[in-house]
Amino acid sequence: MASSSASVIGEADLHVHSTVSDGTGAPAELLAEAAEVGLSAIALTDHDSTAGWAEAAAAVPSSGVALIPGMELSTREQYTSVHVLAYLFDPFDEALLAETTRIRESRMTRAEQIVRRIARDYPLTWDDVLAQTAVGATVGRPHIADALVARGHVSTRSAAFAGILHPRHGYASPHYAPDPLTGVRLIRAAGGVPVLAHPGARGAEHVVPRERLRQLVDAGLFGLEIDHPENDPGSKPRLHALAAEFGLAVTGSSDYHGTGKTNRLGQERTPGEVVARIVAEATGTSPVLP
Repeated sequence: MASSSASVIGEADLHVHSTVSDGTGAPAELLAEAAEVGLSAIALTDHDSTAGWAEAAAAVPSSGVALIPGMELSTREQYTSVHVLAYLFDPFDEALLAETTRIRESRMTRAEQIVRRIARDYPLTWDDVLAQTAVGATVGRPHIADALVARGHVSTRSAAFAGILHPRHGYASPHYAPDPLTGVRLIRAAGGVPVLAHPGARGAEHVVPRERLRQLVDAGLFGLEIDHPENDPGSKPRLHALAAEFGLAVTGSSDYHGTGKTNRLGQERTPGEVVARIVAEATGTSPVLP
């Protein structure tokens, strides 16, 4: 990517969700909100989807905020869900496109199964869930949570995840996802730049093992999303030490979901110099500049 593209981008929030996945704001609305909080750029990183890129790109001129096209790729390490942020990859790359299609289809099947299980104990229908889902979005657990709120079974989306949708209740089950090493390789092969999302969210004792991280770095991992509101503070010293050891970039992001989470857009940010490095390494696509 041309260095001139990177030079005009300042502080960015590199982890933002829209109604294409489980956010509550449309892609274009996110650009307007970013302008209000003084961001130079945002990365639209909907789960396993690039469907919001075109709408977000069309809003760049009026917002004055640059768009870094991205995605949050679902991966799984044995029984643990691991997310990998992907920036500036080719959205038409056949291997990555096939994998994200498989993941989304599995999400949909999983969501239907969850609703059937919940319906045995609580009044809830598939139509209730679809009513909480934007047209074209892949139905997932957040939409089921919103349907449970609408039905009055829980008070908030967070309460649904802490209660009915928590694995201990037996309604939820995992969807298909590749392992993180495969995910990093797919992103790099598509010309993208991969960053491990919120790697300290489960606490210091669950930070990715050093040898596993070495494998991800060898496969092309660019950075760790350390400045994230859900990373446990106790995990950060270890994460910073690993980033320094392996020469990984440190990114900051809000993981904004609109009203779906308490996270505020821009509350954590990535410096312009790190954004410039991402742009310089990417070969799949370019940022959309005002």
